[in-house]
Amino acid sequence: MTKERVVVTGLGPISAVGTGKDEFWEGIVSGRSGVKLVQRIPEKLRPSCKIAAEMYDFDPSKYMDHKAVKRTDRFIQFAIAASKLAVADSKLDLSKEDPERVGVAVGSAAGGFQSIEDQFHVLMDKGPDRCSPFTVPMLIVNMTAGWVSMLHNAKGPNTCTVTACATSAHSIGDAYRIIERGEADIMFAGGSEAPIAALVMAGFASARTLSTRNSEPEKASRPFDKTRDGFVMGEGGAVLMLESLSHAIARGAHIYAEITGFGSTGDAFDIVQPCADGSGAARAMKIALKQSGITPEEVDYINAHGTSTPLGDKAETKAIKTVFGEHATSHKLAISSSKSMTGHLLGAAGAIEAIVCIMAIQDNIIPPTINLNEPDPDCDLNYTPNTAVRNAKVDIAMSNSFGFGGHNCSLIFKRYKG
Repeated sequence: MTKERVVVTGLGPISAVGTGKDEFWEGIVSGRSGVKLVQRIPEKLRPSCKIAAEMYDFDPSKYMDHKAVKRTDRFIQFAIAASKLAVADSKLDLSKEDPERVGVAVGSAAGGFQSIEDQFHVLMDKGPDRCSPFTVPMLIVNMTAGWVSMLHNAKGPNTCTVTACATSAHSIGDAYRIIERGEADIMFAGGSEAPIAALVMAGFASARTLSTRNSEPEKASRPFDKTRDGFVMGEGGAVLMLESLSHAIARGAHIYAEITGFGSTGDAFDIVQPCADGSGAARAMKIALKQSGITPEEVDYINAHGTSTPLGDKAETKAIKTVFGEHATSHKLAISSSKSMTGHLLGAAGAIEAIVCIMAIQDNIIPPTINLNEPDPDCDLNYTPNTAVRNAKVDIAMSNSFGFGGHNCSLIFKRYKG
């Protein structure tokens, strides 16, 4: 059976750096940090980390009616908004499509954090009869995919991947495979997360994974820097419109890039820590390269997972060296971490960062890793410190995503050349 080629035709990012493709990309290229002091959590419940890449001005009523807003958690609202932005950007008229050939692969790492907290307080303060009848539909993870499918009448394959911080990268990979096999013409692919809630922040802070650089929020996320002290939480979502190449050409779509590789592996090592030698991540990258039919030297840019944690950044550096060798150590390979600006969006991170890779190809720009002022000697690759590189050659880009539990995912995007 002939495999369908798969292309990206629409981008819908939502983050503290910017909403919509143009505002988001302008913020990334200019090195704008979205990290601020947390406002969503009452002061008495804020842990040692009091900062996050929080979206102060997100208004769900711009994307859904009042009734739907009341019945959905913030993570669902992000998914809905991102899906609508992606459709608009793709210029798809879904009313003219066969709904059974339109699918959804949109996930979240953990679902309705805030709804869980809110309804627990109702339960304890007012009793079980006062809990909302929408409690379960507000908190379960698969409602990202469920709501997106209902709003867009997408009746094809419908999945919700949950692989922690690799969730939306795996969602893109799964959607890619579905179209490649000929099971759909169009797929919504991505993820969303709304983790800036008291219990979640407290849990991560207790595990000592969050930065406590509270006096300098915009400088707190500093991947690969010697002075990094943990990651910064972020919130938002991102959805990509994927299409079979034949379908995209038939409707005259603008093609941003082609997906050519999807590597997925497991560390089988630890629930939180990555393999110190980066071997699991390296295997995912090698699989993606092999599927793409390219050599390591052909990759121009990597958007690193780069969370700004002491162990994770070192392990990823080792993994990249293992796979790319002299191409990486000679600094020919450009790498950066957009989490330095967006914070870590957990289950939405992979999709947001896929959009960064795609726009890097579109505009031939290498985005920066901001706050990289004192490189860690163990992180000695070309991590594009502080300033974007314009007029670069970016024909092939890789996006890395790694999650708790040892989930590794690498995606490869290529400039579409017919």
